[in-house]
Amino acid sequence: MRVAVAGATGNIGKLTVAALERDGHEVVRISRSLGIDLTKGDGLEEALVGVEAVIDVTNCPATERDEAVAYFSATTRNLLAAEERAGVGHHVLLSIVGIDRVEGNAHYAGKREQERLVAAGPVPWTIVPATQFHDFAAMVTSWTERDGVATIAPLLVQPIAPADVADILAEIATGQPQGRYVDVAGPETQDLVDMARRTNQARGRAVRLVPTWDGLFGLAMAGNVLLPGENARIAPTTFEQWLAAQ
Repeated sequence: MRVAVAGATGNIGKLTVAALERDGHEVVRISRSLGIDLTKGDGLEEALVGVEAVIDVTNCPATERDEAVAYFSATTRNLLAAEERAGVGHHVLLSIVGIDRVEGNAHYAGKREQERLVAAGPVPWTIVPATQFHDFAAMVTSWTERDGVATIAPLLVQPIAPADVADILAEIATGQPQGRYVDVAGPETQDLVDMARRTNQARGRAVRLVPTWDGLFGLAMAGNVLLPGENARIAPTTFEQWLAAQ
């Protein structure tokens, strides 16, 4: 198949491109760095010629709620409109488990709007909600670290390997549209603080961690809020296996 990946130069995007190409599919890379601007729609018409499915793994740089909603709204509307004109038969959106249960998070508000537009849009679709990735904890500490000290919320998560997410997205995109897919998660629950400590240690980084709910992630995300539902699809790679490769 000819499959386009929006956000192709990002972490998950690169892995998704690799998974598709490994399985023999032709991949069209969509990224601003490659001359295709989703916020304006520039370059989309040419990129989607002959494309049968699109996988959207784009991320949002905005930190304010209105900015995030506006960003995801613009990029999704432009992408769906171009897909409809090009005759694309399947739009696959990577989303996040639990976003409908958390208020006050700017990124989650944007993702909810993105999901709404896809579900109401003109292109047959599949939305894939995934849990946080194995590298998420270290990423959070990189955002908050100052002089060797980083704050981090003690979230309970069931993280998934980025490569497993990419494999699942490639599989789904080359099949029939399924509407809202089951939650996708890794095999074990973890504490985000412990994940950050172990990841930084494996990477040779000395960071003192300060657990707190006063930061990027508040008490609305405590407890089981971010855990997958009962019928989740469980990916095989454990956090320990991923960590060993760091």
